[in-house]
Amino acid sequence: MRLLHEERGRVHAGQRIGVAVSGGADSVALLHLLLEIRERLGIVLFVVHFNHQLRGKASRADETFVTRLAEEYGLPFFVGREDIGARSKREKANLEDTARRARYNYFNTLSAEEHLDRIAVAHTAEDQAETVLAHILRGTGLTGLGGIHPESGVIFRPLLGFRRAELREYLRERQQRWREDATNRDTKRMRARIRHKLLPLLEKQFSSAAVEHLCQLANFARVDNGYLEFGAKTRLSVFARETAQGTQIKIEDLLGPRGDKPKIEDECVKEIRRNQYAMASRVVRLMVESVKPREGQISTVHVDAILSLAADADSGKCAQLPGGVEVRREREHLVFRAVANERVGVPQRARDFAIPVELSSGTATVTLVEHSYRLQFRVIDWPAQGRETNVTGAVLDLDVLRVPLVVRNWQSGDSMRLLGHQKNHKLSRLLNEVGVSRWEKKSWPVLTAGGRIAWARGLGVANGFAVGEATGKGVIIEEVPVT
Repeated sequence: MRLLHEERGRVHAGQRIGVAVSGGADSVALLHLLLEIRERLGIVLFVVHFNHQLRGKASRADETFVTRLAEEYGLPFFVGREDIGARSKREKANLEDTARRARYNYFNTLSAEEHLDRIAVAHTAEDQAETVLAHILRGTGLTGLGGIHPESGVIFRPLLGFRRAELREYLRERQQRWREDATNRDTKRMRARIRHKLLPLLEKQFSSAAVEHLCQLANFARVDNGYLEFGAKTRLSVFARETAQGTQIKIEDLLGPRGDKPKIEDECVKEIRRNQYAMASRVVRLMVESVKPREGQISTVHVDAILSLAADADSGKCAQLPGGVEVRREREHLVFRAVANERVGVPQRARDFAIPVELSSGTATVTLVEHSYRLQFRVIDWPAQGRETNVTGAVLDLDVLRVPLVVRNWQSGDSMRLLGHQKNHKLSRLLNEVGVSRWEKKSWPVLTAGGRIAWARGLGVANGFAVGEATGKGVIIEEVPVT
């Protein structure tokens, strides 16, 4: 039998390689193939088994079989066990998906604890073809067409170019037994129906090379998908920004310039718009994954809803996604954030802050950790520098500022009297008038002097604290982006 792909660089001399062996023909063949070439590659092998405890005595017999196989070849043996049926019921999750997640969690944990460099898993060409078909039947995009990846973290799959029949013939030539899992023939399961009914039908009545062609499709899809993912990640790194409210991106950066559509779109313009949508949908998925606090799968319907927010919705509109993610339109931005309560429009409480400002040295800086800017305070002579400072920031009269000076977040009930106004107004109303959303308001900074609001971001200096003819020294407040 031809040599495995590892000889082309997937493993290296000196590496500790775990071999995931279930007891089935494919995994037993994988172990034998690696045993044949381990000296040539200079690798150290370990046998790894995970008992899902789904088939009672049969599961225990599988574990015993693999244990003896490891002993026969003098290989270290690791075994993990979990009652997957009970876990699936407890989590109200799909049984096969629960088993897969538990198995790979064990592999990753074992790799870290036992210093295994890689773990080989025995997926074959048929497994790849079945996976692609399953994704097509359920509905998928380019990512799903990529099927099973040859490598994923510490996991690698050297048998994706091998057919099951040739692996079984290889074992028969060596008179090596293997275990059969009866559940693989249970056609109540979609994967079993694809394996025993659909794929044979395709090979017999449509193309004898159906498996090979599906595997080629997966390879092409992964290459194209990788290129597009790189582009989306690059765009995300350039345009996305962390704020106190969540991760945000300008709609123009997501969708491209939104000017008036031409009355008659030529084919070039249409193609550009289609490509913008393709990239934007990928950026949206990446942004959701970056903030998602728990399991939850988003579909094309969810992505389309988010893009509709960007293209057509009013500011303040939002969409709720699986996994505890909320996306809202804030004027010319989309903001993505995790939410504690999955009801639409129920925001998490923002972090309260109260930061003292000490001006004895003539300057002070307040960095707002959850924001993308800092406030710089500087004492200046007035009015000697008045002409300069009128255009560089808000200026307060130092003599009327009472201690303590504190920068804090907006609080319910706050009010201030704006310059030129005759009475106080609720700060909440004033912030609404200048377009500050209720989510942003939670962490909106104000400066208090002796407990009174002397300045609020976006609203300026309060009446009674502004510089005047009698001012000797002023305090300028400048907002500086954090880079």
